[in-house]
Amino acid sequence: GHGGEDHGAEGVNGILEKDVVLEIAKTLDQLLRERVRAHTVLTRSTDISVPLADRTLIANQQNADLFVSIHTNASEYRAAHGIETYYLDNVKDQASLKLAERENQSSNQAGDDLSFILSDFIQNAKLEESISLAHSIQDSLVATMSRYYQGVRNLGVKRAPFYVLVGAHMPCVLVEVSFIDNPTEGKRLATPQYQRLAAIAIYEGLRDFIERTATKDVVPTTRSSVNDLPTNPRRYSTGK
Repeated sequence: GHGGEDHGAEGVNGILEKDVVLEIAKTLDQLLRERVRAHTVLTRSTDISVPLADRTLIANQQNADLFVSIHTNASEYRAAHGIETYYLDNVKDQASLKLAERENQSSNQAGDDLSFILSDFIQNAKLEESISLAHSIQDSLVATMSRYYQGVRNLGVKRAPFYVLVGAHMPCVLVEVSFIDNPTEGKRLATPQYQRLAAIAIYEGLRDFIERTATKDVVPTTRSSVNDLPTNPRRYSTGK
């Protein structure tokens, strides 16, 4: 998510969403390449700006099997916290719409055009797989972070009109790993420990989804594998 002049949300002590999510994405890239021999493509590997429409275009041109957009959340309410994962769909929930509006700010796409594209997308056969992928990643993130940190809140799998997901020819999701402007989660997100755990959790969710779809099973699961994590983990309250 974000990059270049598009900083995304600003968090505790001035940390920026674009920097945090890039570190998570780069670690995830390494894990996928080394552990499952995946061919991965980052829409950005440095601090550059990439238009939202170009991100899914890159995925389509590469004939990608999956598309994952990684973000940190933010709210006007500093007490807001937790993890949530989204798939593309129309929605009337005001909180989801407000989040989508913030993430869509760097796009010049008109709202009417977006609604038109969405109306076509939701009939696409990839929707069921996108929902399943969202559940796999969400379950893994919550299970992993709860193992290491206190007070992790599961905000669930939701739907929203994120423009970065529009036009993808493959299952696609947007992950909000935590709230960067929350006093506790913001401090955690700034640490290499939390960033790496988030990447491992997303990797585990992807691996779980890949293994299940290989057997043609795309029913959402509530189980997550964390076998690649250390045993007897410490629990952290602030990430320090």
